Amino acid sequence: MMTYNIRNGGLDGTDPSRLGRIVEVVAEQRPDVLALQELRGLRRNRSRLDSVARRLGMRPYLAGGWLGQPVAVLVRPPGRVLWAGPVRRPFHHGAQRVVIDTDRGPLTVLGTHLNPYSGRRRLREAGWLIAGARRAGPETGPLPDRLVLLMGDLNSLDPWTGHDERIGRLRPEYRSRHLLPDGATVDTRTIAALDRAGFVDLFRRPGLQARDTVPTTGGGGAEFSGMRLDYLLATPPLARLAGPCRVVTGGAAESASDHYPLVAEFDLNFR
Repeated sequence: MMTYNIRNGGLDGTDPSRLGRIVEVVAEQRPDVLALQELRGLRRNRSRLDSVARRLGMRPYLAGGWLGQPVAVLVRPPGRVLWAGPVRRPFHHGAQRVVIDTDRGPLTVLGTHLNPYSGRRRLREAGWLIAGARRAGPETGPLPDRLVLLMGDLNSLDPWTGHDERIGRLRPEYRSRHLLPDGATVDTRTIAALDRAGFVDLFRRPGLQARDTVPTTGGGGAEFSGMRLDYLLATPPLARLAGPCRVVTGGAAESASDHYPLVAEFDLNFR
């Protein structure tokens, strides 16, 4: 499973070269499920998204937001999609749900991109995600009993790490995005709420170390200061099936986007 914010649809004006590097990065990892964020231009020009999906050998499921950029979840055959549809709430960007048949039971995947500007709005969007995870098409029930993977650019800092130094490195116009209204306390409410709901941060498991996901060395990202904003969060039954997780760095990943992609492996098979 892989999540990747590809920055403005992988396009810089009319230059498609960065989109080609994004395809290169994804193809090298060959995920069975891929969550993409920031699909600007790919929704209006759906043929371009379909072309990217064909190059990767995957099927795309697209969801738009109210103000920002669409997101998508792509699934590789022979994965059989039992149900797919957006979380129908006014997300700034969007959230897509896909239920896939596996040998361990139905797997619900949510791919999302939370509000980049407001911690209060991110927290509200997290509540919509929690509700959306509890009901996805035909699948319902308590999260601790279900296989659910939430992945994407959550634009949020975690509550388990000290962030004062990295917040201090941010330019003043970007600092407020990650502070509470008092202007001094780091805002970690969104990840804390998802943790309380039962989601496990896969990079907090023994033997793993969370690392920054933004910015890359050559892909821009002046609004970042060395931060972890992208996440792979799983319900406990799925977390028990999780194997290695990694942030993909080096090569084309250094300039394909301002975000690094995240990859996780799981002990399950599609059918």
